[in-house]
Amino acid sequence: MRIQNLALIALLLVFSCGREKEKKANSTEKPARIVNVPTFNADSAYYFVQKQVDFGPRVPNTPAHRQAGDYFIKTLESFGAVVQVQEFESTTFDGKKLKLRNIIASYFPEKTKRILLAAHWDTRPFADKDDQNKEKPIDGANDGGSGVGVLLEIARVLKDSTPPEAGIDIILFDGEDWGEKEGASHTQLPHGLDSWYCLGSQYWSKNKHKPNYSAFYGILLDMVGGKNAQFYREGYSLEFAPKIVQNVWNMAEKLGYSHIFVKRNQGYVTDDHLFVNQYGKIPMIDIISYDPATGFGAFHHTHDDNMDIISKETLKAVGETLLNVVYYEESI
Repeated sequence: MRIQNLALIALLLVFSCGREKEKKANSTEKPARIVNVPTFNADSAYYFVQKQVDFGPRVPNTPAHRQAGDYFIKTLESFGAVVQVQEFESTTFDGKKLKLRNIIASYFPEKTKRILLAAHWDTRPFADKDDQNKEKPIDGANDGGSGVGVLLEIARVLKDSTPPEAGIDIILFDGEDWGEKEGASHTQLPHGLDSWYCLGSQYWSKNKHKPNYSAFYGILLDMVGGKNAQFYREGYSLEFAPKIVQNVWNMAEKLGYSHIFVKRNQGYVTDDHLFVNQYGKIPMIDIISYDPATGFGAFHHTHDDNMDIISKETLKAVGETLLNVVYYEESI
């Protein structure tokens, strides 16, 4: 009787193994895709922010602005991008004619599915929120410099990395931050402008660098390098591209950055992404340092917006999150 039981058990084991092999052979489940995400170097991103500040305030119509723009074009080309420059003129609230340049860098142009990454590269011509030197321009290390620094580092690593599933377009918008002075009386907008801010994105959204250009989605970076920064989910982003917001904040959480990418909603911010959504018809979100309780921070539009407030930890959190979102696109 004992020998018979052992034989029966052996027979059952053979039958079970056979069924398991048959099940595996007939399985339609795809193996998990192995994604090689490039490493984001925070030291390098910090260098790119410092490089911009070293030019001086990148105020339109100044030598520093021209030199910085030329540097971006040359650097992006050296990183293997196909670069287009969109030159245009626009008028400010105080009647000045600005010569502006949107700089567009494309990676893997043969890919029809595109992802758009953007930041603005100009700086504020006056420190109207400061107590001193209100008429002098600001360094714009965070407000302008940080977003560009992150994107330049992403451009650098794309050069020698395995391509992601989608093509990448990087746009550095010009003329975002002249706007109006704090407390200035309302000036009527000319025909064709919806805001004195975001001149470059307004122009590009209505005059794209490539006929019929579109992207699967876009991500805008603004003030993404400050110490102890936190990014809440911005209102227009949730309205126009809620799925992209979810993907980005979930990815940041997976990477251990939930203390920086906070899953809490904030108000609506007029930024470049608004016009890309409205006129460009591309769902775009804004990663921006804005606290519903305290606003943009004490440095905002003051001379405190310098390298002293830039954090490599914050730059890394944003850059690493962006690269993972882009490379895991098909897996999300």
